[in-house]
Amino acid sequence: MNATHRLHERIGKVFADKLNVEIPGTDVDLFETGLLDSLAFVELLLHLECEFGVTVPVDDLEIDNFRSIARVAEFVLSRTEQPRRSAGAS
Repeated sequence: MNATHRLHERIGKVFADKLNVEIPGTDVDLFETGLLDSLAFVELLLHLECEFGVTVPVDDLEIDNFRSIARVAEFVLSRTEQPRRSAGAS
């Protein structure tokens, strides 16, 4: 099992355990299907911060980053890889 697949599973678990929503696939559009609404979206942001340590400043908020589990995973990876690179550059 590769790291991307494990990350997809972890994000799916956040949806299942914290938001009580079962996502049928990693590419399902969460907004179009109604699986994620504005209230659940805010709650998702909170749980992503707790689970992965990522924060989303309002200026950087792009809904397209959260349309599917795959897109959320890309977002989480982009936010968690930056500190490692800068820490190695110090």
